[in-house]
Amino acid sequence: MIEHIVLFKVRSDATSEAVKEMLRRLRALKEEVPGILYLSCGTNFSERAQGYTHGLVVRFPDRDALQAYQVHPLHQAAVTEAVRPVVEEGGILALDYEI
Repeated sequence: MIEHIVLFKVRSDATSEAVKEMLRRLRALKEEVPGILYLSCGTNFSERAQGYTHGLVVRFPDRDALQAYQVHPLHQAAVTEAVRPVVEEGGILALDYEI
């Protein structure tokens, strides 16, 4: 199995509505993109996050499913339309590992 973890630094001037829409679009991917076994995302509450404000965890059965997710049009649309507009330049950190 593959664990895909993404951290986001949301811009301080992003509206709460835009941030809610980002989280909604990310959560919707669970039902829209084949191969996702588990997906959660939310707002950070820890003081240890080094400026990262939101996180996403997605579990896939294998690397092929992760790759299919990365290029899936609905994932690409969510990133382009809902994530990038509210996240700082360079404010996305991703990590993938096998479990």
